[in-house]
Amino acid sequence: MPRVKVSLPESFGFAVEIPVRITDLNYGAHLGNDALLSILHEARVQFLASLGVAEFDGASQLGFIMVDVAIEYKGEAFHGDVLRIELAANDQNKYGFDIVYHAKTQQGKEIARAKTGMLCFDYNTRKLRALPPELAAHFS
Repeated sequence: MPRVKVSLPESFGFAVEIPVRITDLNYGAHLGNDALLSILHEARVQFLASLGVAEFDGASQLGFIMVDVAIEYKGEAFHGDVLRIELAANDQNKYGFDIVYHAKTQQGKEIARAKTGMLCFDYNTRKLRALPPELAAHFS
């Protein structure tokens, strides 16, 4: 069976540091796959905020919907590790874009590579909407 491979961009425009909490561990005493996805979610929210965009705007009911995710696990992380997660947007299209993540420990050990597909979504109409021009300009 072919393995998931996540290609990394040449450079990342944003990074965030997030500690591994005791509740992020699984029965193997290392970072669980579900917890990593939650950590990536937090990183994504901070990335979008740095662009002046909310993942979901309760007042307008406009936001983004994640349509796919791929995670390539590269190593273990443990309680007390602080993950440095670098993020970049790519593959922009009419309705959205991908976000690529590269997670490493504070010592530089690679933990994971990931990609999420994000589409602009109108929660009022329950339909896709076009990527706003001001956001598209950030990714150009």
